[in-house]
Amino acid sequence: MVGYPRMKQMTSSMPEGRRIAIGTLFGVVIFISGMILPTPIDKMLIIIQATMLGLSSLLVKRLGATYAGMVAGLLMSLSRAAYAPFSLIFAITYGLLVDTSFHLLRVRMPDGNVQTRRVVASLTVSTAVLGLSSTYVTIFIGFMPMIPILYAIIIIIGIINGVAAGFVTSFIWNRYLKAIG
Repeated sequence: MVGYPRMKQMTSSMPEGRRIAIGTLFGVVIFISGMILPTPIDKMLIIIQATMLGLSSLLVKRLGATYAGMVAGLLMSLSRAAYAPFSLIFAITYGLLVDTSFHLLRVRMPDGNVQTRRVVASLTVSTAVLGLSSTYVTIFIGFMPMIPILYAIIIIIGIINGVAAGFVTSFIWNRYLKAIG
């Protein structure tokens, strides 16, 4: 990369095809993690999904989490055809929330590391917003009955998973992946 400014080298350190492959792989992992567990347990244990979206946002950079969420949403839509629009919309929304919050909170530092507190805040807020909105929509439409205690448990455990995913994402990035990102 002789002749390119330093900033250009940093932003294009990974070929586009590899970024797409990584985003797709993370989307498939999200899909598999969501399909293995039965509902509502899959809604409570989203640490894998949140971690994959966080890492995808960091590795793929521009809209990485949104891309991984779209892949996961499309796969979920194929396997749960009756809920296809909701699976796709919520998966893409989750990715957009992660990408937007990572950008707004500036989780990446100049040295390539990420700030753990900001990653934790980003994934926790994204998870809480998506959890509250998806719970509201599924109850409002009539897909699920109103069981306040169950939904409170789902939301609390979801937030705990967002916090845990923030720590896991930050640790994995700072320890193993920042050199290739």
